[in-house]
Amino acid sequence: MSAPHPLTPPQVTAFYDAHRTVRQYETQPDGSPLPLPPGHLDVLLHAAQRAPTDATAQLYSLIRLTRPAVRARMAELTTNAHMATASEAFVVCADVRRTAQVLAASGRAPGHWPAIAVHFGLGDAVMAGTNLLTAAELLGYQGCWIGGVLNGLGGILDLLKLPPGVLPFAGLTVGRPAETPPQRPRVPRPLVVHTDEYRDGTEEELRAAVAVMNPIAARGDRPGDWARLLGAYFGAGGSMEGREAHLVAALKRQGLWAGEAAAHPPSAQSGHD
Repeated sequence: MSAPHPLTPPQVTAFYDAHRTVRQYETQPDGSPLPLPPGHLDVLLHAAQRAPTDATAQLYSLIRLTRPAVRARMAELTTNAHMATASEAFVVCADVRRTAQVLAASGRAPGHWPAIAVHFGLGDAVMAGTNLLTAAELLGYQGCWIGGVLNGLGGILDLLKLPPGVLPFAGLTVGRPAETPPQRPRVPRPLVVHTDEYRDGTEEELRAAVAVMNPIAARGDRPGDWARLLGAYFGAGGSMEGREAHLVAALKRQGLWAGEAAAHPPSAQSGHD
């Protein structure tokens, strides 16, 4: 079924060019979150639930954060202050627990497929969150995906009482922007879009990509160095190495580890531990 009023290619391009990652939001005079109109929140949640899903399972859950104390603690755990000030803040989770519960309630034994759970659970979670954010932007809001959940995974599992089978993927904030960030560059398309088979970029293409991306790493008057920024995250001794052990521990704790000495699947009745 086609859209009732299809946009033109330039209009679609303009919509996505208007996307910004926003961390500063309009708030109420006392600094507390500015609520969305109830109808707007319903649209965002409707959009999330209309996302594609694998095998009909909808392997995700959204934890909507409403209490100020929970918001404040999430801001600390993720090291992202806007978790406390955005109009809406969510934790987007892969969730295979509900599927196990549905099977058990129907008299069927859940299988054991932790690697599949991570693969399709994260995919479903990302698609639902992306739908939510796109709907927010169509209503005039902006938002931010927050990978900083990896900064405090253990604490987040405890705070949100996430049982086995549920894994936080990212935070997601939405609100009226109180800043106007510049448009961020992207890696040149030939390095991202491959035809029929994967192709490594040449050294010349890779150096050109770094030049294109350098502005994303600029700080104040200092010129950007994208390779340095990538190194700080993904290089030897970078922050991703520091996060690795915490993610592995969370996967094991939630019954989603598929490596050696994999845990047994979470029971549909097992609680938070």
